[in-house]
Amino acid sequence: MANHETLQHNWTDETLHAKLVAVRRQLHAHPELSNEEFETTKAIRGWLSEAGIRILELPLQTGVVAEIGSGTPIVALRGDIDALPVEEQTGLPFASTVPGKMHACGHDFHTASLLGAAYLLKQREEELAGTVRLIFQPAEEKAQGAKKVIAAGALEGVQAIYGLHNKPDLPVGTVGIKAGPLMAAADGFLVEVKGVGTHAAVPDAGVDPIVAAAHIVTQLQSIVSRNVSPLESAVVSVTRINSGTSWNVISDKAVMDGTVRTFEESVRSRVQERFKQVVDGVAAAAGTTASLRWIEGPPPVNNDAQLAEWAAEAAEAAGLQVVTPTPSSAGEDFSFYQKEVPGVFLFIGTDGPQEWHHPAFDLDEKALPGTANLFATLAEHALHKLRSNQS
Repeated sequence: MANHETLQHNWTDETLHAKLVAVRRQLHAHPELSNEEFETTKAIRGWLSEAGIRILELPLQTGVVAEIGSGTPIVALRGDIDALPVEEQTGLPFASTVPGKMHACGHDFHTASLLGAAYLLKQREEELAGTVRLIFQPAEEKAQGAKKVIAAGALEGVQAIYGLHNKPDLPVGTVGIKAGPLMAAADGFLVEVKGVGTHAAVPDAGVDPIVAAAHIVTQLQSIVSRNVSPLESAVVSVTRINSGTSWNVISDKAVMDGTVRTFEESVRSRVQERFKQVVDGVAAAAGTTASLRWIEGPPPVNNDAQLAEWAAEAAEAAGLQVVTPTPSSAGEDFSFYQKEVPGVFLFIGTDGPQEWHHPAFDLDEKALPGTANLFATLAEHALHKLRSNQS
Protein backbone atom coordinates (compact mmCIF):
# COMPACT_ATOMS: atom_id res chain seq x y z
CA MET A 1 0.00 0.00 0.00
CA ALA A 2 2.87 2.39 0.75
CA ASN A 3 4.18 1.86 -2.75
CA HIS A 4 0.75 2.74 -4.15
CA GLU A 5 0.75 5.94 -2.16
CA THR A 6 4.19 6.79 -3.50
CA LEU A 7 3.00 6.24 -7.06
CA GLN A 8 -0.10 8.34 -6.57
CA HIS A 9 1.75 11.27 -5.01
CA ASN A 10 5.13 12.97 -4.74
CA TRP A 11 6.35 12.59 -8.31
CA THR A 12 9.42 14.71 -8.98
CA ASP A 13 10.98 15.37 -12.37
CA GLU A 14 13.78 12.96 -11.51
CA THR A 15 11.62 10.10 -10.23
CA LEU A 16 9.13 10.46 -13.09
CA HIS A 17 11.92 10.48 -15.67
CA ALA A 18 13.50 7.38 -14.15
CA LYS A 19 10.18 5.53 -14.05
CA LEU A 20 9.25 6.38 -17.63
CA VAL A 21 12.69 5.43 -18.95
CA ALA A 22 12.34 2.05 -17.23
CA VAL A 23 8.85 1.57 -18.67
CA ARG A 24 9.91 2.57 -22.17
CA ARG A 25 12.93 0.25 -22.11
CA GLN A 26 10.89 -2.69 -20.82
CA LEU A 27 8.39 -2.21 -23.64
CA HIS A 28 11.16 -1.70 -26.19
CA ALA A 29 12.85 -4.96 -25.25
CA HIS A 30 9.59 -6.91 -25.56
CA PRO A 31 7.75 -5.63 -28.66
CA GLU A 32 4.45 -7.13 -29.79
CA LEU A 33 2.83 -6.70 -33.18
CA SER A 34 -0.66 -5.38 -33.90
CA ASN A 35 -3.41 -7.39 -32.18
CA GLU A 36 -0.77 -9.44 -30.35
CA GLU A 37 -0.12 -6.95 -27.53
CA PHE A 38 -1.18 -9.30 -24.72
CA GLU A 39 1.86 -8.91 -22.46
CA THR A 40 2.00 -5.19 -23.19
CA THR A 41 -1.65 -4.90 -22.17
CA LYS A 42 -0.98 -6.87 -18.99
CA ALA A 43 1.95 -4.60 -18.10
CA ILE A 44 -0.04 -1.40 -18.69
CA ARG A 45 -2.91 -2.68 -16.56
CA GLY A 46 -0.43 -3.46 -13.81
CA TRP A 47 1.17 -0.02 -13.87
CA LEU A 48 -2.22 1.69 -13.83
CA SER A 49 -3.59 -0.53 -11.06
CA GLU A 50 -0.63 0.00 -8.77
CA ALA A 51 -1.18 3.76 -9.14
CA GLY A 52 -4.81 3.41 -8.13
CA ILE A 53 -6.13 4.40 -11.55
CA ARG A 54 -9.46 2.84 -12.49
CA ILE A 55 -9.54 0.68 -15.59
CA LEU A 56 -12.66 0.44 -17.73
CA GLU A 57 -13.57 -3.15 -18.54
CA LEU A 58 -14.36 -2.83 -22.24
CA PRO A 59 -14.61 -5.70 -24.77
CA LEU A 60 -11.03 -5.38 -26.06
CA GLN A 61 -8.64 -8.32 -26.43
CA THR A 62 -5.65 -6.00 -26.32
CA GLY A 63 -5.30 -2.39 -25.29
CA VAL A 64 -6.43 -0.60 -22.13
CA VAL A 65 -8.87 2.22 -21.43
CA ALA A 66 -8.75 3.94 -18.03
CA GLU A 67 -10.14 7.05 -16.35
CA ILE A 68 -9.06 9.71 -13.89
CA GLY A 69 -11.39 12.31 -12.40
CA SER A 70 -15.18 12.34 -12.43
CA GLY A 71 -18.15 13.91 -14.13
CA THR A 72 -18.26 15.94 -17.31
CA PRO A 73 -16.75 17.14 -19.53
CA ILE A 74 -14.69 14.15 -20.65
CA VAL A 75 -11.43 14.59 -22.56
CA ALA A 76 -9.57 11.61 -24.03
CA LEU A 77 -5.82 11.09 -24.47
CA ARG A 78 -4.62 8.41 -26.85
CA GLY A 79 -1.31 6.57 -27.15
CA ASP A 80 -0.60 3.53 -29.35
CA ILE A 81 1.14 0.39 -28.08
CA ASP A 82 2.02 -1.93 -31.01
CA ALA A 83 5.37 -2.63 -32.66
CA LEU A 84 6.51 -3.44 -36.21
CA PRO A 85 7.87 -6.51 -38.05
CA VAL A 86 11.36 -4.99 -38.27
CA GLU A 87 14.70 -6.54 -37.27
CA GLU A 88 16.31 -4.08 -34.86
CA GLN A 89 19.76 -2.68 -35.70
CA THR A 90 20.28 -0.10 -32.94
CA GLY A 91 22.76 -1.99 -30.77
CA LEU A 92 21.02 -0.60 -27.67
CA PRO A 93 21.47 -2.51 -24.40
CA PHE A 94 17.67 -2.74 -24.18
CA ALA A 95 17.17 -3.68 -27.85
CA SER A 96 14.38 -6.01 -28.87
CA THR A 97 14.72 -9.54 -27.53
CA VAL A 98 12.21 -10.80 -30.11
CA PRO A 99 13.67 -11.62 -33.55
CA GLY A 100 12.01 -9.72 -36.37
CA LYS A 101 10.00 -7.41 -34.12
CA MET A 102 10.88 -3.89 -33.03
CA HIS A 103 9.40 -0.68 -31.68
CA ALA A 104 10.61 1.09 -34.81
CA CYS A 105 7.96 3.82 -34.66
CA GLY A 106 8.29 4.85 -31.02
CA HIS A 107 5.02 3.49 -29.71
CA ASP A 108 6.92 2.40 -26.59
CA PHE A 109 7.67 6.10 -26.07
CA HIS A 110 4.02 7.02 -26.60
CA THR A 111 2.86 4.39 -24.11
CA ALA A 112 5.37 5.49 -21.47
CA SER A 113 4.44 9.14 -21.99
CA LEU A 114 0.72 8.46 -21.62
CA LEU A 115 1.41 6.43 -18.49
CA GLY A 116 3.42 9.36 -17.15
CA ALA A 117 0.48 11.66 -17.85
CA ALA A 118 -1.73 9.24 -15.94
CA TYR A 119 0.57 9.45 -12.92
CA LEU A 120 0.57 13.25 -13.03
CA LEU A 121 -3.19 13.50 -13.50
CA LYS A 122 -3.79 11.03 -10.66
CA GLN A 123 -1.60 13.22 -8.47
CA ARG A 124 -3.84 16.21 -9.33
CA GLU A 125 -7.13 14.32 -9.59
CA GLU A 126 -9.04 16.46 -7.10
CA GLU A 127 -8.30 19.55 -9.18
CA LEU A 128 -9.59 18.16 -12.47
CA ALA A 129 -12.60 19.92 -13.97
CA GLY A 130 -14.06 16.65 -15.27
CA THR A 131 -12.81 13.26 -16.45
CA VAL A 132 -9.72 12.29 -18.43
CA ARG A 133 -10.04 9.04 -20.37
CA LEU A 134 -6.76 7.32 -21.20
CA ILE A 135 -6.72 5.17 -24.35
CA PHE A 136 -3.78 2.80 -24.76
CA GLN A 137 -4.66 1.70 -28.29
CA PRO A 138 -3.61 -1.52 -30.04
CA ALA A 139 -3.06 -2.17 -33.74
CA GLU A 140 -2.31 1.32 -35.02
CA GLU A 141 0.19 -0.03 -37.53
CA LYS A 142 -2.57 -2.06 -39.21
CA ALA A 143 -5.03 0.87 -38.98
CA GLN A 144 -7.45 -1.39 -37.12
CA GLY A 145 -7.08 -0.43 -33.48
CA ALA A 146 -8.93 2.89 -33.40
CA LYS A 147 -12.05 1.38 -34.96
CA LYS A 148 -12.00 -1.47 -32.43
CA VAL A 149 -11.61 0.97 -29.55
CA ILE A 150 -14.48 3.10 -30.84
CA ALA A 151 -16.70 0.04 -31.30
CA ALA A 152 -15.93 -0.99 -27.71
CA GLY A 153 -17.42 2.30 -26.47
CA ALA A 154 -14.25 4.13 -25.47
CA LEU A 155 -15.47 7.44 -26.91
CA GLU A 156 -18.79 7.43 -25.10
CA GLY A 157 -19.33 10.91 -23.65
CA VAL A 158 -15.97 12.21 -24.92
CA GLN A 159 -16.03 15.82 -26.12
CA ALA A 160 -12.42 16.17 -27.27
CA ILE A 161 -9.47 13.89 -27.93
CA TYR A 162 -5.72 14.51 -28.17
CA GLY A 163 -3.01 12.26 -29.52
CA LEU A 164 0.62 12.73 -30.42
CA HIS A 165 3.51 11.13 -32.26
CA ASN A 166 7.23 11.43 -31.75
CA LYS A 167 9.00 13.35 -34.52
CA PRO A 168 12.69 12.52 -34.99
CA ASP A 169 13.44 15.66 -37.00
CA LEU A 170 12.17 18.02 -34.27
CA PRO A 171 14.42 18.81 -31.30
CA VAL A 172 13.45 17.88 -27.76
CA GLY A 173 11.48 20.71 -26.20
CA THR A 174 9.46 21.51 -29.31
CA VAL A 175 5.97 20.45 -30.32
CA GLY A 176 4.40 20.74 -33.77
CA ILE A 177 0.80 21.94 -33.73
CA LYS A 178 -1.36 23.03 -36.64
CA ALA A 179 -5.05 23.20 -37.49
CA GLY A 180 -6.31 21.33 -40.53
CA PRO A 181 -4.62 18.46 -42.40
CA LEU A 182 -1.54 17.01 -40.71
CA MET A 183 -1.26 13.40 -41.93
CA ALA A 184 -2.52 11.74 -45.07
CA ALA A 185 -5.25 9.29 -45.92
CA ALA A 186 -3.41 6.02 -46.58
CA ASP A 187 -5.20 3.95 -49.20
CA GLY A 188 -3.91 0.94 -51.05
CA PHE A 189 -4.70 -0.72 -54.37
CA LEU A 190 -4.31 -4.05 -56.14
CA VAL A 191 -4.56 -4.17 -59.94
CA GLU A 192 -4.72 -7.42 -61.89
CA VAL A 193 -4.18 -7.19 -65.66
CA LYS A 194 -5.23 -10.20 -67.70
CA GLY A 195 -3.94 -10.92 -71.20
CA VAL A 196 -3.20 -14.04 -73.24
CA GLY A 197 -0.06 -16.03 -72.60
CA THR A 198 2.29 -17.08 -75.37
CA HIS A 199 5.88 -17.96 -76.21
CA ALA A 200 8.12 -14.93 -75.76
CA ALA A 201 9.43 -15.40 -79.30
CA VAL A 202 5.96 -14.96 -80.82
CA PRO A 203 4.34 -12.13 -78.84
CA ASP A 204 1.83 -11.50 -81.61
CA ALA A 205 0.18 -14.81 -80.75
CA GLY A 206 -0.81 -13.52 -77.33
CA VAL A 207 -1.70 -10.32 -75.49
CA ASP A 208 1.10 -9.13 -73.22
CA PRO A 209 -0.15 -8.02 -69.76
CA ILE A 210 3.28 -6.71 -68.81
CA VAL A 211 3.24 -4.07 -71.55
CA ALA A 212 -0.26 -3.06 -70.48
CA ALA A 213 0.80 -2.91 -66.83
CA ALA A 214 3.81 -0.77 -67.72
CA HIS A 215 1.60 1.71 -69.56
CA ILE A 216 -0.81 1.78 -66.62
CA VAL A 217 2.06 2.62 -64.25
CA THR A 218 3.20 5.44 -66.53
CA GLN A 219 -0.28 6.87 -67.00
CA LEU A 220 -1.07 6.73 -63.28
CA GLN A 221 1.67 9.31 -62.73
CA SER A 222 -0.36 11.82 -64.71
CA ILE A 223 -3.08 11.80 -62.03
CA VAL A 224 -0.96 13.87 -59.66
CA SER A 225 0.51 16.09 -62.36
CA ARG A 226 -2.68 16.67 -64.34
CA ASN A 227 -5.71 15.97 -62.13
CA VAL A 228 -4.58 17.38 -58.78
CA SER A 229 -4.18 21.13 -58.34
CA PRO A 230 -0.64 22.43 -57.73
CA LEU A 231 -2.07 23.89 -54.51
CA GLU A 232 -3.20 20.44 -53.36
CA SER A 233 -1.22 17.30 -52.69
CA ALA A 234 -1.30 13.61 -53.55
CA VAL A 235 1.05 10.65 -53.90
CA VAL A 236 0.46 7.68 -56.21
CA SER A 237 3.10 4.97 -55.84
CA VAL A 238 3.17 1.58 -57.54
CA THR A 239 5.46 -0.41 -55.26
CA ARG A 240 5.33 -3.94 -56.65
CA ILE A 241 4.72 -5.71 -59.98
CA ASN A 242 4.59 -9.48 -60.39
CA SER A 243 4.25 -11.38 -63.65
CA GLY A 244 5.57 -14.50 -65.32
CA THR A 245 7.50 -17.58 -64.32
CA SER A 246 10.10 -17.98 -67.06
CA TRP A 247 12.36 -15.88 -69.27
CA ASN A 248 10.88 -17.27 -72.49
CA VAL A 249 7.18 -17.18 -71.62
CA ILE A 250 4.83 -14.21 -71.77
CA SER A 251 2.46 -14.67 -68.86
CA ASP A 252 -1.29 -14.26 -69.08
CA LYS A 253 -1.42 -12.06 -65.98
CA ALA A 254 0.38 -9.16 -64.28
CA VAL A 255 -0.42 -7.99 -60.76
CA MET A 256 0.66 -4.72 -59.19
CA ASP A 257 -0.05 -2.93 -55.98
CA GLY A 258 0.91 0.21 -54.12
CA THR A 259 -0.45 3.15 -52.17
CA VAL A 260 -2.22 6.48 -52.62
CA ARG A 261 -1.82 9.31 -50.10
CA THR A 262 -4.02 12.42 -49.95
CA PHE A 263 -4.74 15.16 -47.41
CA GLU A 264 -8.27 16.20 -48.46
CA GLU A 265 -11.34 14.00 -48.87
CA SER A 266 -12.25 15.77 -52.11
CA VAL A 267 -8.81 15.01 -53.56
CA ARG A 268 -9.03 11.46 -52.25
CA SER A 269 -12.30 10.86 -54.13
CA ARG A 270 -11.02 12.51 -57.31
CA VAL A 271 -7.83 10.43 -57.36
CA GLN A 272 -9.75 7.19 -56.78
CA GLU A 273 -12.17 7.96 -59.62
CA ARG A 274 -9.39 8.93 -62.03
CA PHE A 275 -7.34 5.87 -60.98
CA LYS A 276 -10.12 3.52 -62.07
CA GLN A 277 -10.53 5.35 -65.37
CA VAL A 278 -6.81 5.00 -66.13
CA VAL A 279 -6.71 1.30 -65.24
CA ASP A 280 -9.80 0.44 -67.31
CA GLY A 281 -8.92 2.67 -70.24
CA VAL A 282 -5.26 1.72 -70.66
CA ALA A 283 -6.00 -1.97 -70.18
CA ALA A 284 -8.68 -1.85 -72.87
CA ALA A 285 -6.42 0.05 -75.27
CA ALA A 286 -3.81 -2.69 -74.87
CA GLY A 287 -6.31 -5.43 -75.56
CA THR A 288 -6.30 -6.67 -71.97
CA THR A 289 -8.78 -6.53 -69.13
CA ALA A 290 -8.06 -5.26 -65.65
CA SER A 291 -9.65 -5.43 -62.23
CA LEU A 292 -9.03 -2.94 -59.44
CA ARG A 293 -9.36 -3.58 -55.72
CA TRP A 294 -9.25 -0.35 -53.73
CA ILE A 295 -8.09 -0.88 -50.14
CA GLU A 296 -9.46 1.97 -48.07
CA GLY A 297 -7.17 3.00 -45.24
CA PRO A 298 -7.53 5.62 -42.51
CA PRO A 299 -8.79 9.04 -43.60
CA PRO A 300 -6.63 12.17 -43.31
CA VAL A 301 -5.75 13.45 -39.87
CA ASN A 302 -7.58 16.78 -39.84
CA ASN A 303 -7.09 18.84 -36.69
CA ASP A 304 -9.90 20.85 -35.13
CA ALA A 305 -9.00 24.56 -35.18
CA GLN A 306 -10.34 25.38 -31.70
CA LEU A 307 -8.63 22.42 -30.07
CA ALA A 308 -5.40 23.22 -31.91
CA GLU A 309 -5.49 26.71 -30.40
CA TRP A 310 -6.06 25.24 -26.94
CA ALA A 311 -3.23 22.77 -27.55
CA ALA A 312 -0.82 25.58 -28.36
CA GLU A 313 -1.81 27.37 -25.13
CA ALA A 314 -1.31 24.16 -23.14
CA ALA A 315 2.05 23.43 -24.76
CA GLU A 316 3.36 26.88 -23.93
CA ALA A 317 2.09 26.47 -20.35
CA ALA A 318 4.01 23.17 -20.25
CA GLY A 319 7.20 24.99 -21.22
CA LEU A 320 7.46 23.69 -24.78
CA GLN A 321 8.24 25.66 -27.91
CA VAL A 322 5.37 25.52 -30.39
CA VAL A 323 6.33 25.22 -34.06
CA THR A 324 4.32 24.78 -37.25
CA PRO A 325 4.98 21.23 -38.45
CA THR A 326 5.35 20.05 -42.00
CA PRO A 327 2.45 17.68 -42.79
CA SER A 328 3.42 14.03 -43.16
CA SER A 329 2.21 11.77 -45.97
CA ALA A 330 2.25 8.85 -43.53
CA GLY A 331 -1.11 7.57 -42.34
CA GLU A 332 -2.51 7.50 -38.79
CA ASP A 333 -5.68 5.82 -37.57
CA PHE A 334 -6.14 8.59 -34.98
CA SER A 335 -8.18 10.09 -37.83
CA PHE A 336 -10.98 7.61 -37.08
CA TYR A 337 -11.46 9.26 -33.68
CA GLN A 338 -11.69 12.64 -35.40
CA LYS A 339 -14.62 11.33 -37.43
CA GLU A 340 -16.47 10.87 -34.14
CA VAL A 341 -15.36 13.80 -31.94
CA PRO A 342 -13.21 16.93 -32.36
CA GLY A 343 -9.55 16.04 -32.03
CA VAL A 344 -5.99 17.22 -32.45
CA PHE A 345 -2.87 15.20 -33.26
CA LEU A 346 0.52 16.71 -32.41
CA PHE A 347 4.17 16.04 -33.26
CA ILE A 348 6.51 16.00 -30.26
CA GLY A 349 10.22 16.59 -30.81
CA THR A 350 12.44 13.60 -29.98
CA ASP A 351 15.62 14.38 -31.95
CA GLY A 352 16.08 10.86 -33.34
CA PRO A 353 18.82 9.62 -35.70
CA GLN A 354 16.46 7.92 -38.17
CA GLU A 355 12.93 8.27 -39.47
CA TRP A 356 9.99 6.11 -38.43
CA HIS A 357 10.13 2.39 -39.35
CA HIS A 358 13.92 2.37 -39.82
CA PRO A 359 15.74 -0.60 -38.17
CA ALA A 360 18.05 1.87 -36.40
CA PHE A 361 15.19 4.09 -35.18
CA ASP A 362 15.71 5.58 -31.73
CA LEU A 363 14.80 8.72 -29.81
CA ASP A 364 16.05 10.92 -27.00
CA GLU A 365 14.54 9.75 -23.72
CA LYS A 366 14.96 13.25 -22.30
CA ALA A 367 11.66 13.97 -24.05
CA LEU A 368 9.73 11.53 -21.86
CA PRO A 369 8.82 13.70 -18.82
CA GLY A 370 8.06 16.73 -21.00
CA THR A 371 5.76 14.67 -23.20
CA ALA A 372 3.99 13.19 -20.16
CA ASN A 373 3.51 16.68 -18.77
CA LEU A 374 2.23 17.91 -22.15
CA PHE A 375 -0.32 15.09 -22.33
CA ALA A 376 -1.56 15.92 -18.81
CA THR A 377 -1.64 19.67 -19.44
CA LEU A 378 -3.56 19.20 -22.70
CA ALA A 379 -6.29 17.34 -20.85
CA GLU A 380 -6.45 19.75 -17.92
CA HIS A 381 -6.55 22.80 -20.18
CA ALA A 382 -9.27 21.33 -22.42
CA LEU A 383 -11.38 20.34 -19.40
CA HIS A 384 -11.28 23.89 -18.06
CA LYS A 385 -12.13 25.35 -21.47
CA LEU A 386 -15.02 22.96 -21.99
CA ARG A 387 -16.33 23.51 -18.48
CA SER A 388 -16.21 27.29 -19.02
CA ASN A 389 -18.09 26.96 -22.29
CA GLN A 390 -20.80 24.93 -20.58
CA SER A 391 -21.39 27.49 -17.82
